[in-house]
Formats: sequence, C-alpha cells, structure tokens
Amino acid sequence: MTDTPGELVVDGDRATLRFERWFPQPPATVWAAITEPAQRARWMGHTEIEPRVDGRIVMIPADPPGPDEAKRMTGRITVWDPPRVLEHEWQQRIVEPGVVRYELHAENGGTRLLLTHRGLGVRNASGFRPGTHAFLDRLRALLDNTPLPPWNERYRQLAQTIYTGTEVHHV
Repeated sequence: MTDTPGELVVDGDRATLRFERWFPQPPATVWAAITEPAQRARWMGHTEIEPRVDGRIVMIPADPPGPDEAKRMTGRITVWDPPRVLEHEWQQRIVEPGVVRYELHAENGGTRLLLTHRGLGVRNASGFRPGTHAFLDRLRALLDNTPLPPWNERYRQLAQTIYTGTEVHHV
C-alpha cells in the first residue's frame, strides 16, 4: 500500500490538504494514537481533548521550534465517532481558521487513514504540507514501535524533495 505525499487542492484563496496513509494496525489502535493525549504527545505534541462532540481540543505541537502561544491550536470537536471519525476546528494564531478531519477505515487487516485540513490560505497550506507529512511519518513510527524521525529533519527533506514542484489542484 502506498502512502500519498499529500494533495493540495486550491479553491480561490483557500486550500485543502489531503493525505492517505495505510497502517497495519486495526482502527481502534490508530484511533487511540490520534485521540489519547499521552500517545498523541509522543508523535504530535501536548494535547488536551474532551472526547465528545462540542468538546474542546487544545494542542501545542512539539515542532517546529517556536513560542508555545504561536503554535497553540484550539478548537471545538465537531464529529466524535470512535473509532471512525474525529473532526475538529483548527484555530491557531499563525494561520487562518480551518477544520481537520481524521477518517479511519478498516482495510486489508489494517486501517486506511484519510486526513484533511481545509480552510487554510494557499501559502500556509503549502507550508503545512511537508509538516503534516512529517507528523504522519512520526505517527507511523509510533504505531510500528520504531524510533520517531526528528520532525525538523524530515520536514526539510520533504520540502526539498517530495514537495519541490509537486502538483497543485485548482477547483
């Protein structure tokens, strides 16, 4: 199964990022890694989550380096359907408000994850693209119980190779 490098779809002045990943673990295991604060802290960063519709999510990504207040993301959970869908608002001082959605589908004895982040400005979405990819690589390592790749190194590698000249879809 091949992971997509992430698709950037532009509609006017807004963009949506779309990623697909397949993991050999069952949906409940992937769900736990995405929604349990202790697990999420290992691959993404400090997370507080009220596991319900209209609950709050607060996250401070471990990377990139910078002041916590600039990186702090807050939002309201709009869909909570374990272990299938988590959707939440994304409000962060450094980017436009958006919505992030994780969809998990049982597939071939494992889990297909579809991740979308919509509502970003085109420039910010372009910057988030290799960063989100790097975080998903860290999620994979956590699930596979292997060393997590350093986010900064992975981001630089992705930005210089995979995302140089990649296709952008306009709708």
